[in-house]
Amino acid sequence: MNSLSKTTLRAMLTAAMCLLTAPMAQAATAAPVKAKNVVLVHGAWADGSSWAEVIPRLQAAGLHVTAVQNPLSSLEDSNAATRRALALQDGPTVLVAHSWAGTVISDVGTDPKVSALVYIAARAPDANEDFVALSGKFPTGEVRAGIQTHDGYTQLSEDAFLKYFANGVPRKQAEVLYAVQGSTAASIFAGRTTAAAWHDKPSFYAVSKQDKTINPDLERFLAKRMNATTIELNAGHLSLVSHPKEVADLILAAAGVKK
Repeated sequence: MNSLSKTTLRAMLTAAMCLLTAPMAQAATAAPVKAKNVVLVHGAWADGSSWAEVIPRLQAAGLHVTAVQNPLSSLEDSNAATRRALALQDGPTVLVAHSWAGTVISDVGTDPKVSALVYIAARAPDANEDFVALSGKFPTGEVRAGIQTHDGYTQLSEDAFLKYFANGVPRKQAEVLYAVQGSTAASIFAGRTTAAAWHDKPSFYAVSKQDKTINPDLERFLAKRMNATTIELNAGHLSLVSHPKEVADLILAAAGVKK
């Protein structure tokens, strides 16, 4: 009788644990709802034009696309710019980030309009996580040596931009991107989020295997941690420029659009 009672108790506890954990597992693996809008958020040392090769592919698939002109002055300012863009959308929206902007979409992706998150060689911090400390567990990217700081804002030297930030991008195209790079507040890299939307929203990640800005193994760690649908591209940090079709296809998958 005692043996039967213990067995029954174990079964009941196991069933209870399954019920408690099921919603979390489903949130991580659930397929995205069909979206009609895409909001793109660029990262540090860039501007909205960095999405120029991706945007027409999404538009050709019938999606309404908005590229945020991310101010890069603070996490709060960047969050506000992205929230303004989300407020203008009229239905389910895929929120996409490159590089540092993964911090932004992790924070504001809790917006009920956001149906899925897509990270392109991007940061993906947990809520209130010290991402600088996390990054320090992986080898530093070569681009770091080219960061130049003036009056609290950073830019990349031309050599570092062309050689390490835009590796894999045709030189003439990389030179244009260098000319329009956004001045980025040095303080934003240590900014901490108050949320991590990837815990609850379907998430997708494109790892850049030749990345010299964010370590590819860090990208793999982040993708695995969020249980993201993941692809790996033989690309440098600017895969959205050098591999726009693959990046667009991943966004279309997040939007529930058949190619």
